[in-house]
Amino acid sequence: MLLGFPLFLVLLSTAAIVLLLFMNVPLGAVPQIMFSSMDKFALLAVPFFLFVGEIMSVGGMSRRIVDWVMALIGGVRGARGLTTVGACTVFGAISGSSVATVAAVGRLMYPSLKQRYGDRFSTGLISSTGAIDILIPPSIAMILYGAAAEQSVAVLFMAGVLPGLLMAAFMAAYVYYYAVRHNIQDGGEPFHWRRFLHATVHGFWSLCAPVVILGGIYGGIFAPTEAAGIACVYGIVVAKFIYRDITWRQLWDVAVSSMYLTAQILIIVAAAGVFSWILTVNGIPQKTVAVMQAFIDSPWMALVVINVFLLIVGCFIDPSSAILVLTPLLVPICRAFGIDLIHFGIVMTMNLAIGMFTPPFGLNIFVTQALTRAPLNSIYSGLVPFIIITLAALVVVTYVPWLSLYLTRFV
Repeated sequence: MLLGFPLFLVLLSTAAIVLLLFMNVPLGAVPQIMFSSMDKFALLAVPFFLFVGEIMSVGGMSRRIVDWVMALIGGVRGARGLTTVGACTVFGAISGSSVATVAAVGRLMYPSLKQRYGDRFSTGLISSTGAIDILIPPSIAMILYGAAAEQSVAVLFMAGVLPGLLMAAFMAAYVYYYAVRHNIQDGGEPFHWRRFLHATVHGFWSLCAPVVILGGIYGGIFAPTEAAGIACVYGIVVAKFIYRDITWRQLWDVAVSSMYLTAQILIIVAAAGVFSWILTVNGIPQKTVAVMQAFIDSPWMALVVINVFLLIVGCFIDPSSAILVLTPLLVPICRAFGIDLIHFGIVMTMNLAIGMFTPPFGLNIFVTQALTRAPLNSIYSGLVPFIIITLAALVVVTYVPWLSLYLTRFV
């Protein structure tokens, strides 16, 4: 939504006005452009990964992942806060949806977090850790960027691993520091091999999901889009027939919810395709490059300007919409300054991931508020340290391209 209007209507109405008043192009061309924008094999993965995220949040797979992470962390100070970070990281390796992660993990962890940390820290932690999901593969944002920038989705997935783990490590370090500084007695049961093995056996099928998805992709068994379909079937089999904690009615509701989410994303894909076509035909990307080169003479400064721009955009527009609208404009700038497009894809995704929990309109904030009923001003204040921490991680990822590109050599 943009100022109360659906983004796809804003894009299509703007495109229609430009086509009618300033360009000699029949409106009949618009449906053709919309169709060609969606006619990309990589986009088939979007509904499947959304479905996997929904089915995990409804079924008991997320509960088993949380229990396994808690058993692994043991009696470390800040155990429940660290479990939240760890569970979101593992969840991110299965689902590509930040909102699904916040809903699933937040629902499970908030009561115990609130008891020990209070509302402000707990809601800030839950809102921000959902952003890890966008960087850890598989990622819907990376699928959309790959389609828009014509880059390999498999390579983008691999490029997101180290930056995603870095963001998780920064958050975990702050959680531990906060627990120690405020003398919060949040240690769980001490680590014990028997308890850990029990949690591993109990959550075995949930923990195998990332192995099936990522192992299949990088083992050359199937493509990312095919992996999404296999993950979908795997989630149904595990939730319905192995764990038996989801009914046929719930499965239908999950399918309907995923269908609506997919429709919301794909209509924006179609509308953004028309908008991007108009920009390209009128040479707007090339003119933008010329203006940037007139005032900026180094890739470092170009990345500073782009980062600031994306952080502002991320506060108001969700990552999927921002990627689809802005990628055609920003990719030529990156090419002109010699910035690797895989590296830039990770930088862009990370910026917009931070925007997901940045006031005033970060989507994760409102998901957390709906789950916890906490006042918005309390959530906003609790987010400040996490925004600072993730901005520090963003600086590292932006100016150390090795973090994004090292693992891609193995794809």
